[in-house]
Amino acid sequence: MKKILITGANGQLGQCFKKAAVNFQNFEYHFATSGELDITSKDQIQALFQKGKFDVCINCAAYTKVDEAEKNMELAFNINALAAKYLADICKKHAAVLVHFSTDYVFDGTATTPYKEIDPVNPINVYGASKLAGEQNIRQVCKKYYIFRTSWLYSEFGHNFFRTILKKAEEKQDLNIVTSQRGTPTNANDLANYVLQILNAEKQKFGLYHFSNKGEATWYDFAEAILKFSGNAEKIKLEKSDFYKTPAERPNYSVLSNDKIRTNFSYESKDWKESLKDLVAEVS
Repeated sequence: MKKILITGANGQLGQCFKKAAVNFQNFEYHFATSGELDITSKDQIQALFQKGKFDVCINCAAYTKVDEAEKNMELAFNINALAAKYLADICKKHAAVLVHFSTDYVFDGTATTPYKEIDPVNPINVYGASKLAGEQNIRQVCKKYYIFRTSWLYSEFGHNFFRTILKKAEEKQDLNIVTSQRGTPTNANDLANYVLQILNAEKQKFGLYHFSNKGEATWYDFAEAILKFSGNAEKIKLEKSDFYKTPAERPNYSVLSNDKIRTNFSYESKDWKESLKDLVAEVS
């Protein structure tokens, strides 16, 4: 039975893995919260690996506050880049597989067709730069890795756009949502289930992959769909906004191509609206 360490267990993605683990009981899991494991401490990671003898490490710990990263650059790089190197070093030492998550924000948004894994990267904010540095650190150190770039993650857990919109609807707060950014809302539950599915496969095809739900949307489209599927469309007024000033610049276009994952694993992701509708039905 493979032993899997999951870091950042109390975060959004970590909680999605806890939920998904119920369907993959042929693995033995150790869910480590940030209180138990500080991934910026190489000594702590090494001690836990020596004790746990893990076959796989799924790194769900990350600094994801995109705007705050602009003023907390050192912290963002320590968690997203340096810690990724530590995990890669120790996974290599213990012959373990490292699963890591990156972002559509490694791209500058000047494309007009979905980004492939081989496309040039050019992050335009600190968060994107820190995640790219993490990718590079892993790829330089170990060969047994999966890096999944994903986009616009949401779920019923943690802080995310989906939960924010539902909260605003409850409070009957009218909203202005931008139409200038285009990407793909991705259900973090789909990502967690898929990763465990890959780890469960007989043949491992390591490397860098893009994973998102199908289709594309603006943040306005996403908000509109959340309100519609949750029955809140009439409760608040939703206005379109061309521009919303934030400390961190965002790519205007960051849709990811899933061609590689489809080819290598014969995986077909759900349409983003379908996945959103399923989640709303589940949590209602």
